[in-house]
Amino acid sequence: MAQKPTIPKGTRDFSPAEVSKRNYIFSTIKHQFQKFGFQPIETPSFENSDTLMGKYGEEGDRLIFKILNSGDFLKKVDDHAFAEKNSQKITTQISEKALRYDLTVPFARYVVQHQNEIEFPFKRYQIQPVWRADRPQKGRFREFYQCDADVVGSDSLWQEVEFVQLYDAVFTALGLEGVTLKINNRKILSGFAEVIGESDKLIDFTVALDKLDKIGEEGVIKEMQEKGISAEAIKTIQPIFSLTGDFSTKIQGLKEILAESEEGKKGIEELQFIQRALEAMPLETAKLDLDVTLARGLNYYTGAIFEVAAPEKVKMGSIGGGGRYDDLTGIFGLKNMSGVGISFGLDRIYLVLEELGLFPASAEANTQVIFINFGEKEALYAMKAVKELRTQHIAAEMYPDAAKMKKQMNHANKRNISFVVLAGTKEMEEEKYTLKNMKTGEQSSVSLQEMIKTIS
Repeated sequence: MAQKPTIPKGTRDFSPAEVSKRNYIFSTIKHQFQKFGFQPIETPSFENSDTLMGKYGEEGDRLIFKILNSGDFLKKVDDHAFAEKNSQKITTQISEKALRYDLTVPFARYVVQHQNEIEFPFKRYQIQPVWRADRPQKGRFREFYQCDADVVGSDSLWQEVEFVQLYDAVFTALGLEGVTLKINNRKILSGFAEVIGESDKLIDFTVALDKLDKIGEEGVIKEMQEKGISAEAIKTIQPIFSLTGDFSTKIQGLKEILAESEEGKKGIEELQFIQRALEAMPLETAKLDLDVTLARGLNYYTGAIFEVAAPEKVKMGSIGGGGRYDDLTGIFGLKNMSGVGISFGLDRIYLVLEELGLFPASAEANTQVIFINFGEKEALYAMKAVKELRTQHIAAEMYPDAAKMKKQMNHANKRNISFVVLAGTKEMEEEKYTLKNMKTGEQSSVSLQEMIKTIS
């Protein structure tokens, strides 16, 4: 007996219903991207290894899927490296390409490679799969989609304002209420480290601070102490642990804490600019919240930092994030190309919409009407009607075989098709059709035009 086939761990098959719902999210996001003036690009699923390697840190490099060279790939392997079983040296000799790890580095490569063709500022969106050799677990896959939007070639804060509005527009279109758009600024975090005299420990300080909602104030203080941050420094910065209230109240608190930090003051000014602009153009669905502990992407974000939290009634991690970076393309030699970008977490958004029952019926693409097959002559009569229905943008089909009526009706039920049409000798003589509503059980004799009107 043949062994049942499987798929690699960390990958997934998607049913027709799942694909339809995913496509609904894709099309909603894509529509908003285009409304905001973003242009689509696509990059190859695999890049030259030297494009990707060294761009994500040691841990990221380890998670990049390498592609073996075609042909006899062992021929070029150095005998000494082979005898030593030195995997790092061997890998560079047998693999020159790799699957993309994210969309950001390929985008940076694209901008540098096509800089003479691009009109800056360049607003791009990209919706494509990425691959990571990660350990599969719930909510973490080795193959998944990213939905990114970026603007490069401008350091204007109006871009940050637009991205907040873009997030709001997408979640409004999806009917997802109660989303919180958290915002912070890298300059604020640098200001904290500056006022406590620990600028050289910025990363250690902010990594601990970012865990406040998970391990609490005591846990954060303990971790900071373990990283060598003094008790006096921690006491100086302790007011940020209890910084509460609305956006304006938190800003006032920051002004007191960062009074001696020029870098911190710049961060406050940038946040206030975004706040004032959005007060003049209120958000429809999302809520903007200043979170001074937010420190994601600290290795490359230089200004605003975004993170999107799902509604509180759904236990879910962030469903989006992004920020401002000042030198994305510098890794490929093009300096001083400031940009800002955001990403949508497709899989988590899907789970949230599913849990809250927010997918509309139209999101599950399906045949609207199926014709019963009674035989060759009847089938031809039915297919002529099917053709006309399709020209009227109605999804229609005919059961391909003249099988028993019960089998054909069961088929329609299992596929959740709304209408079934019976067209036998009697209907053909009268140039009519018997239309049955599968939800109500009602059926009636109708002309083709009446059928179109009813189904539409």
